[in-house]
Amino acid sequence: MAEKDAKPRRIAAENRKARFEYAIDDTYEAGIALRGSEVKSLRAGRATIGESYAAEKNGELFLVNAYIPEYLEAHQFNHETKRPRKLLLHRRQVDKLIGAVQREGMTIVPLKIYFNDRGRAKVEIALAKGKNAADKRETSKKRDWEREKARVLRDKG
Repeated sequence: MAEKDAKPRRIAAENRKARFEYAIDDTYEAGIALRGSEVKSLRAGRATIGESYAAEKNGELFLVNAYIPEYLEAHQFNHETKRPRKLLLHRRQVDKLIGAVQREGMTIVPLKIYFNDRGRAKVEIALAKGKNAADKRETSKKRDWEREKARVLRDKG
């Protein structure tokens, strides 16, 4: 059987600081309800999700504070740049995420927005717990050690 050619996911926006600021527990792939001008702007790759998070409202999850700039060619059909956008997940996943936020004080953080192989915009969200300053220093030390170790191995080999 011939295998399908898997196109690599095209990342539209990425939250690089999330793995440093939070201890990531579980990750989920969620759809996102967008307008046409938002999709066009995402395809241009100008979105920012560094300060965004997911919040619950009426039993649904919304992506809050994600910046998707206006698409200039849309004129009067443009969108608000920081409007809340509905995340599309299964009911069990939504209930699990909301329960973890309410009971355990965790946060739902978007890691990246990308287009899957079918061209649909998806958000990779994570259930995360905030790190304190000591944990951040430990992460920084570990990253520096890995970098130094790779440099030494490369020079000797």
